[in-house]
Amino acid sequence: MSVWLPSAPCTPGACVEPVRAAAAVPRAVLRLTAVVVLVLAGIALSPLGGRIPAEWVRRWCRAIVRAIGVRVRLTGTAAPAGGMLLVANHVSWLDIPLLTAVRPARMLAKTEIRQWPVAGALAARGGALFIERDRLRALPETVARIAEALRAGAAVAAFPEGSTWCGRAHGRFHRAVFQAALDAGVPVQPVGLRYRQAGGGPSTAAAFVGEDTLLASLWRVARSRDLVAEVEIRPVIRPGAHPDRRALAQAAQPLTSEPAWTHEALVAA
Repeated sequence: MSVWLPSAPCTPGACVEPVRAAAAVPRAVLRLTAVVVLVLAGIALSPLGGRIPAEWVRRWCRAIVRAIGVRVRLTGTAAPAGGMLLVANHVSWLDIPLLTAVRPARMLAKTEIRQWPVAGALAARGGALFIERDRLRALPETVARIAEALRAGAAVAAFPEGSTWCGRAHGRFHRAVFQAALDAGVPVQPVGLRYRQAGGGPSTAAAFVGEDTLLASLWRVARSRDLVAEVEIRPVIRPGAHPDRRALAQAAQPLTSEPAWTHEALVAA
């Protein structure tokens, strides 16, 4: 564990509920095929970079989420331009296209993602800022790089919990990334992400936690029925609204109407 990227106690066995109302296997395969086609199309177009209209990028990201069978409910609006730090709680690999659908941004990602097939290449071509999470000495340099990107007018997206949680339990926002927003004098856009069954309570089907593999998580989501991703764009936090990174991190922590589940409660449930 590191201060920069701590680990969460959530695991597939303890926290992730089995998919009960499962879609038929052929439908799940078609969903995965559609996702692969969309991702490959994104990789093919990625050399165009900033020449691709932001609205096209947003629609492409939403299309990926919908292609795997997840409906999206989005409330609020993010600023369309200018340097901004987007921060959200972290549950799933789905969080990345959902956050990009709010506003296309340079993602803050752990270096291991570079090695992921397909997704790693897409992240690198998309301008991701990679973190060496086991090198605490690299932290000041990483914060400086983020601040530089923000000053240049880019949006940077981060998950300050530092690890994925199951969605019924959650972590606190860590402060380091907020220093970059303070240094650059840019606003912070908090976003809350939740996954639910349509007409029901919270769902852990989308969770990508612990030793879970990307393939297992993809298949679980593809087999799920009536899964809804709720994206709440909260009011922006203006520069200078908070005196230090601790206060800024606390202010950006997404509100939740769900009970504050502990890991012990999840294990016992």
